[in-house]
Amino acid sequence: MPDLNGAVTEQDQQRVWAALDKFRIEIPSWGFANTGTRFGKFSQPAAASTIEEKFADAAQVNALTGVSSTMALHVLWDLPSGKSDIPKIQQLERTYGIRSGSINPNLFQDQEYKYGSICNPSAEIRGNALSHLLDSVEIGRALNSRDVSMWVSDGSNYPGTQSIRRRIEYMEEVLAATHAALGPDQRMLVEYKPFEPAFYHTDIADWGMALELARRAGPKAKVLVDTGHHLQGTNIEQIVAWLLHLNALGGFHFNDRKFADDDLTLGSIDPYQVFRIFHEILSDTTTNFNDIAFMIDQSHNLKGKVEAMVQTVATAQELYAKAALVDHAKLAELQKSCSLVEAEETFREAFWTDVRPIVRAWRQSHNLPANPLTALAESGYVEKISQERSAKNAASVSSYA
Repeated sequence: MPDLNGAVTEQDQQRVWAALDKFRIEIPSWGFANTGTRFGKFSQPAAASTIEEKFADAAQVNALTGVSSTMALHVLWDLPSGKSDIPKIQQLERTYGIRSGSINPNLFQDQEYKYGSICNPSAEIRGNALSHLLDSVEIGRALNSRDVSMWVSDGSNYPGTQSIRRRIEYMEEVLAATHAALGPDQRMLVEYKPFEPAFYHTDIADWGMALELARRAGPKAKVLVDTGHHLQGTNIEQIVAWLLHLNALGGFHFNDRKFADDDLTLGSIDPYQVFRIFHEILSDTTTNFNDIAFMIDQSHNLKGKVEAMVQTVATAQELYAKAALVDHAKLAELQKSCSLVEAEETFREAFWTDVRPIVRAWRQSHNLPANPLTALAESGYVEKISQERSAKNAASVSSYA
């Protein structure tokens, strides 16, 4: 911890650098595309409209931060022709030095999913959803991607209109079949969300449902925590602690929120929450960090796309560094003796420490820009892609990603 004069000790710096050496965070392809709200989409001159442009933007973010060498792909948006697009993705990986990250199936956009996908009362539609999931697994295997990240938007809007229990059985059947198709190095991450687009009941509404579905699917299934997918006031770090305890935490979709699933940039509303989550992970000495996928899932439709992604990655590094500063041995003793104020101050001291000089020094030691946002502005990259893409973006904003 910092000394009495507020200076960070050499030992602190070494601990933070060791933590940063292990920290990696995946960026989403859709974070570079034109997005909006349920009321409409907003066009930006520099937004990416092709998978090539998304790879180019991801490469720029990684060149500035050094910790985001993988990009999450959305099957429908990034591989519209499914498995036949695999060679194209592999070529882009070689061209830009960015590897494919988690594979995200789309179970919410087709018109036939109006009453659900894997929970649809129609066996034919459930079969179509399963076929898409199996294709996603195969895509992931071909691209050496470990995680198939599943968000299921299924649910209902009115009481009595669907059998909640029967839909549980439908889910179990489809998820088990998907799990059975996983390769030896693949995982299935089950995400949850309390509401939206369904407003009466969502089929996977909380972490307990996701955990039980993962358990029933098989040992390669874990739970994915999206920080925006909780009711107001939910103690997310407690959920994280439980999932760590149960060896069931597969990863995160990091974003921030003020009211609901706002998909704001990480730490823009409540950086203390992200710090608390990272603390739970770092305080568990049995945690295998390679088993936890740190991923970004944000839809910054007002901020510049590349700028916001660089900002989020840099913020994640800083909050992770703060969590690494917590004196766990001292905190454990204070917790044991119920020294409440002293324990909280030990915790808060790490959060309030300005770690930016340490992080800047770490970046420079890895031949990275000390300030990635400043380096991005000075590079002229955003201006360049704005000129190249503006006409195309102005002409078409009809597709979501």
